[in-house]
Amino acid sequence: MDAQLLKDVEAIEQKVIDWRHHFHQFPELSNREFKTAEKIAEHLKTLGLDVQTGIAHSGVVGILKGNQPGKVVALRADIDALPVTERNNLPFKSEVTTTFLGSETGVMHACGHDTHAAILMGVAEILTKHKHLLNGTVKFIFQPAEERPPPGENGGAKMMVEEGVLSNPDVDAIFGLHISSQLPVGSIAYRPGGIMAAADSYTIVVNGKGSHGSTPWTSVDPILISAKIIDGLQTIVSRESELTKEAVVITIGKISAGTRQNIIPESAEMLGTLRTLDHEMREKVMKRMDEMVTAIAKAYGGEATLSFHDYNYPITYNDPELTTKMLPTLKNIAGNENVVLIDAITGAEDFSFFQKEVPGLYFFLGGMTPGNTTPYPHHTPDFMIDDSGMLLG
Repeated sequence: MDAQLLKDVEAIEQKVIDWRHHFHQFPELSNREFKTAEKIAEHLKTLGLDVQTGIAHSGVVGILKGNQPGKVVALRADIDALPVTERNNLPFKSEVTTTFLGSETGVMHACGHDTHAAILMGVAEILTKHKHLLNGTVKFIFQPAEERPPPGENGGAKMMVEEGVLSNPDVDAIFGLHISSQLPVGSIAYRPGGIMAAADSYTIVVNGKGSHGSTPWTSVDPILISAKIIDGLQTIVSRESELTKEAVVITIGKISAGTRQNIIPESAEMLGTLRTLDHEMREKVMKRMDEMVTAIAKAYGGEATLSFHDYNYPITYNDPELTTKMLPTLKNIAGNENVVLIDAITGAEDFSFFQKEVPGLYFFLGGMTPGNTTPYPHHTPDFMIDDSGMLLG
């Protein structure tokens, strides 16, 4: 790294940490990140950038034009928090509470989006200071609702794309990072192609015939049919999917049926997710799921329908050419030994909506405290990120 640039990056570290602490202490849920967005926009305006607000409800975009014409590069950070009650004893611990889906809960940056926002604010300040070195334009995209918008609402990267965030000027490539509590500070993890899975949510409705629990022969039991469907769906993974090619995960996360112990109900409902890392495998599995759900229910005298929801995440797909081009830079900055190739992750990320439109690169940044051998996972009350991990970001 250029010596002066490195000096400027190190000089801004404490400011970035302070921003992160502020966002962590005052988190906001998806599509409600209004004060977070206000603080981000205020900073970008002080840099003299062209600032747009209110994109996809609460998103912020800053545009930096270099001194010479060239490509347009977008850098993205997500800014929303989660309905999680924090257990950490930090001086900047979140004490925010809210009602989420009818339940009282705390609000916490339990996935590190506070660090993402702070890092990108720092990047904007550094690049603005050195804009005389830029040939082209940089778009700083601060995205709300990565953790999915509330039920009945639109939001996130999908809505930002629909509202034209990749246009005017047209973006040539986009980059994103995600800090990781499982990855040591100072390291970067990457993967060309599919790095995170497509996540398709679905509902299965099973219709049977109700009866008294003492006479099951007069019923068509939707609970039994549901059990057979769950069992059958797993054979798509274990017997029909080429798992040496890419992973497939079929999950049923919720079953609703019945009112009491001695009544066989008329219907049952199941909610689940499908996760895939290959486009062709995804289409094949979805087709087989629909066939199997219908056939199993019919075999037991009932009926069942499978419906995939409209808001589903595509595969987070790192453009191979762009990844190859940027790998030397990652290694130059972090050190060759600190940049690791990883297996695909079956979690999902709505950065994938940007990558459907333009070439993108998404990678993981180490945030685990040095010496920590038992880091807590993301989305948990004890999740913690070490501030020292943000300098590399």
